[in-house]
Amino acid sequence: MNSITAPSQGQPGQVDSVADAVYRKVAWRLIPLLFLCYIAAYLDRVNVGFAKLQMQQALQFSDSVYGFGAGIFFIGYFIFEIPSNVLLHRVGAGRWIARIMVTWALLSAATMFVTSAVGFYAVRFLLGVAEAGFFPGIILYLTYWFPAARRGKATSLFLTAVAVAGIVGGPASGWILHSLDGLNGWKGWQWLFLLEALPSLLLGVLAWFYLEDRVKNAQWLTSEERELIARDIAAEESRKSDGSMAGVLGNAKVWLLAFVYFTVVSGLYGVSFWLPTLIKAMGVSDPLRVGFVSAVPWAFGVVAMILVARNADKRQEYRWHTAVSSLAGAAGLLISVAFHADVMLAMAGLTICTMGIMSALPVFWSNPTAILGGAAAAVGIAFINSVGNLAGFAMPWIIGLIKDATHSTDAGLEMLAALMALGAVVVLALRRPAPH
Repeated sequence: MNSITAPSQGQPGQVDSVADAVYRKVAWRLIPLLFLCYIAAYLDRVNVGFAKLQMQQALQFSDSVYGFGAGIFFIGYFIFEIPSNVLLHRVGAGRWIARIMVTWALLSAATMFVTSAVGFYAVRFLLGVAEAGFFPGIILYLTYWFPAARRGKATSLFLTAVAVAGIVGGPASGWILHSLDGLNGWKGWQWLFLLEALPSLLLGVLAWFYLEDRVKNAQWLTSEERELIARDIAAEESRKSDGSMAGVLGNAKVWLLAFVYFTVVSGLYGVSFWLPTLIKAMGVSDPLRVGFVSAVPWAFGVVAMILVARNADKRQEYRWHTAVSSLAGAAGLLISVAFHADVMLAMAGLTICTMGIMSALPVFWSNPTAILGGAAAAVGIAFINSVGNLAGFAMPWIIGLIKDATHSTDAGLEMLAALMALGAVVVLALRRPAPH
């Protein structure tokens, strides 16, 4: 369905062409910066997976200590997610996103000074508090500029940053660990946290000056272009539910969507936090080589994400696209476990898994953003994202406990596969995709 409301003059084809040009202009203005911001955010969130290759031995952390520290980030994230998103809706996206990025950059850099498990837990928790609201804030921010029929493509372009962070971050992290270890008396993992925090700091300052809060403030659009976007968004908002927090959280579909997202995120962070360790266990020991090998699944993930999102938007169908992508992710994990002794087959499994997970992310978000508007969107999106991201706490920790107990990650990966398959069943049980 095309949500563009035609002006009184002109033929439909001409109207669509004009609208296409307007939204293309908006996308070129906003998406590149948001894309770079999310690369920086995701890198600061998961680079602890690469730091583990040196940090764990240096600080004598067990796998369960590492897993708990990696995951406790999401407890702080969960607690402050909804308040942060509500504040973004009230005070404006530009300033709030800038505040988020600067504070998380400082805390991410501070991780280089960790010397104990308690310090590791504390800085990771505070990092989650600082970053809370960033991702759902961006999802909400896109609803201010793109109607639902055009938002799927914009969201998928933004979310490819997760995979690009893996493509760029893997080799960069591996190079830092390999080349800077011992420089100025600091270990490679300390340089990793310091250097990878700098882009977030710079982008946060840029976001303060660059991101307008609303369409009406966008002086880079003509008055006619602002009116077209405002008309489209207003027409869409009139068909969405808007209400209190209690009303949104009393919606059964919101809870089901939160569970489905939990299963997708379980796979995402299970892979993100443990991929370097899994590759090392296959016999790839040099950090630089680990970095380059880890980029392969994410590169395929970018391609799969774009193709699946494009097909879903073309068909206006998101339920089956989410389910099939989740099942592919589960199958990939099982392949990696079954053939863990064969580097090529195990990497093929992890690549299939990453392709499935990355494909599920953008098509999933096409549902909640289409049925919730205004304050309800701020609350609902933040709630779904915060519940889903509790998987980021639970899964690294559980996998760490399993690895300490069994000296293998196989059972942990099998658990992730089962959870993702269950998520696929639940999303299919919804029977119909959310209306667009």
